[in-house]
Amino acid sequence: MDPGDPTGDPATGERRCTGQDPLLLLQALQTLWSTWERQQLQEEAWRGFAALDDPLAGLLDMLESCRGRRGEGPSLEAWISRQLQCWLQAQPRPSPAQHSLRLKQLQARAIRVLTESPPSLVAPLTSIFQLQDADRSCLLVHVHRLHQEGRFREAVMLGTTLKLQPELDVEKMSVPLLLQDKVALVERYVAGFPDLQRRLLALMDSWCQPGFDIKDVARQYPEVTSLSLEKLSPKVLSRQVLRLQERYGVAPALCPNAAMWQRLAALRHLCHKRFVEKSLSQENWADHVQGLVGQNPWLQEQLSQLLVSHGDPVTAARCAMGLSLPEERLPAAVAVELRQLRLQGRAAEADWRLEVKDVKDRYYQLPIPRENIHLLASWEDLTRCEGALLQPHQVVGVDLEWTPVFVAGGRPRPSLLQVAVEGRVFLLDVLALSQPPTGQGAQAFSRLVAQLLSDPSITKLGYGMVGDLQKLGASCPALAHVEKQILGGVDLLLVHRQMRVANMPTSGTDRAKGLRGLSLLVQQVLGTALDKTQQLSNWDRRPLCEEQLIYAAADAYCLLEVHQALCREPARFHLSEDLAGSRRPRHTERPGPQKPPGLQKASASAAPRQVPVAVAVAEGTAPQVPARAFRVVCDNMLQGLARSLRCLGVDARMLGNGDDHRRAAEVARQEGRIILTSGQPFHKLRAQVGAGRCLSVDCSLKAQQQAKAVLKHFNVRVTHADIFSRCQACNCDQYLKVSRDMMKQLVWLSGHEGPRSSGDKATQSQEVQEPGPAPEAAPGSCTYDRPCRWLQAADLRAETPDMLTNGTQLQLAGVPVGVLRTPGLRHFYCCTRCGKVFWDGSHLDRVATHFRDVLESTPSPCEPSPVPSPASSPF
Repeated sequence: MDPGDPTGDPATGERRCTGQDPLLLLQALQTLWSTWERQQLQEEAWRGFAALDDPLAGLLDMLESCRGRRGEGPSLEAWISRQLQCWLQAQPRPSPAQHSLRLKQLQARAIRVLTESPPSLVAPLTSIFQLQDADRSCLLVHVHRLHQEGRFREAVMLGTTLKLQPELDVEKMSVPLLLQDKVALVERYVAGFPDLQRRLLALMDSWCQPGFDIKDVARQYPEVTSLSLEKLSPKVLSRQVLRLQERYGVAPALCPNAAMWQRLAALRHLCHKRFVEKSLSQENWADHVQGLVGQNPWLQEQLSQLLVSHGDPVTAARCAMGLSLPEERLPAAVAVELRQLRLQGRAAEADWRLEVKDVKDRYYQLPIPRENIHLLASWEDLTRCEGALLQPHQVVGVDLEWTPVFVAGGRPRPSLLQVAVEGRVFLLDVLALSQPPTGQGAQAFSRLVAQLLSDPSITKLGYGMVGDLQKLGASCPALAHVEKQILGGVDLLLVHRQMRVANMPTSGTDRAKGLRGLSLLVQQVLGTALDKTQQLSNWDRRPLCEEQLIYAAADAYCLLEVHQALCREPARFHLSEDLAGSRRPRHTERPGPQKPPGLQKASASAAPRQVPVAVAVAEGTAPQVPARAFRVVCDNMLQGLARSLRCLGVDARMLGNGDDHRRAAEVARQEGRIILTSGQPFHKLRAQVGAGRCLSVDCSLKAQQQAKAVLKHFNVRVTHADIFSRCQACNCDQYLKVSRDMMKQLVWLSGHEGPRSSGDKATQSQEVQEPGPAPEAAPGSCTYDRPCRWLQAADLRAETPDMLTNGTQLQLAGVPVGVLRTPGLRHFYCCTRCGKVFWDGSHLDRVATHFRDVLESTPSPCEPSPVPSPASSPF
């Protein structure tokens, strides 16, 4: 039978039934609905649809007869609509012309029904009657009415479903949702509409303007309950704007206010480097700051305040004079000192430079004469020095310099590659040699670097060498993935993490205050730190200044001296045979007694790798911490670790894929969390949160192995009761318990049949490791029974059976049909934040078995709660 066969009145679309009466079908379904015979209910519905002369008109008849009846709990009308939608998809397709004509006759009537129906009917009615192609004027009127009634979320969702966005005011629709921190819903609303995306960004950027008060906007919407206006502060909102700007590919000029806040963050970072860490020279600091501030009055004023907060008025005045800051924007005390400095003139500047020179004498001094530093900027230079660079069986130090980028979207490009050999340093000008990409210089440069790195007879020393080579490969296409081709490499960063230095400064002592990374290693091994004041200088400027050339040479040559010291006295630095957990090499190093066994194994690794965990204190010395009191933030390279820790009850936040590593430090400081990171960001993050608050984790380990190492390092106590006490998807620890009977109702009412048989296994994420489907628990095994309250009808929205009153959508599609029929399975758990559904199954025992070496020996007693009786069921 053709479901679109026109048997009604063509003029009005009203039904003219010659088959079963739709209202009789509705009465039969209502009877089965009250007794809840699910299988019989669906069969009766599909038989009824087939018996109707016009199923589409029949549906409208049923919905119109139910108009105004709004009880608590799930809606039978929504279930019937979704069932008809599924039934129509299973029928033969009607002729397009005939079906299109019938739809046009029914669309006006369907729109009238839609305007008086709950949100749960929007999606099925739109699909069945193709309302996105109907007369838009009536739909727009309904959207505006919802908005006027303060039902902003419904208005936006309806506009999105019916694709009405181009005809609606994006600011009017978006502002109430932004005030409620529903940015994701607004992003879906403008998805696919570039013009709306630009207008949304312009609106959000206007809220980032200095002096703007978001409370003025909130007062215009008294019916909106703002969750937290702090999330809409210019500082926080500007990050959202910059994220969307990059996502939408919008020109930065469209978001000038967000860019200003980003520049202010960069100014704070530079002032910290200059005045706290003292790792940036005055000249380089002024160079970067001048580029960020320019003639912007607001940034000039902010910089003046930063200068005062970081130093005395004299220091602030010196900086202000070097930056030519307007005197009227300076605090009074600084302005007085600035006028005094101008009177002193050159004498004050000479004293300043003499003071700087005295400080520099305290750092590591390059032990070779200046004439042994060679700058190579052409293929002729490379050809002349190729023999010295590629001499077999030598040890070379390798380093890379690039100009730092302080604004979003920028990508640092390598500027200088340093190669140090005994007595000489070669500085390869990457910018000059790599342009043009097909020129002689670029080809000679790529060939020489590839040959140097792939020669196993040449020992290459570096500090975080893989990251340097990845940047080089990204800049020079001929050297892409060159970090995977290196043979005979020794990454001293890995060695540094395994060193135990007695009677020498560590990163937490006064003597090593502000030191980290290679500078700290040089201090610990050679006795004087490496001067890093030129590290953040402008390496793209040509010609390079003398200070930059000396710094670049020292950065590479100190690797040779550190390596020689470690080879002479490995026992002094507690370097054991296997370097405290270093992995065996993938490539065999050349034979010979040149290096101690431990260092030999490190250099044999084709691609240097991190140790499993950089241990900072002896295991067991830290006080024991309960799992649920242990709070961490994981960077975006350790998302699997975060989920494994959540599995054991740890409060673990994770950065998103687009978040900057510095965000971890902000979260750690604001919420008192420990940072778990990996790679080069470790040193930057550790400097911002202090000793013992940041840990480097090996990315080559599996997430569960990483979790064990972290728990042992911090002496975290995990009990059986902690397992699955948190949602692995969103980190929430608040659940609602749902009886099996109610879960059946929710799944069926929402129209989610769930996966079947082989699909059941597919719903269990191996990464998240939720409690999955399993037979009844074996005797003696621990069952999952969280102390939480039962789900009640009052917890669900009346119009949407699969949504909690707090707006959380229950993820019922992930519940397989087979699980609902599992004998012995009495209840489910729903996360109140993300709506993910969990149930007792085999994962619980598997997790307990896998982590048995970190669980307490005596498991907590597991006393299952009584199964709720039918009388106590919320429905």
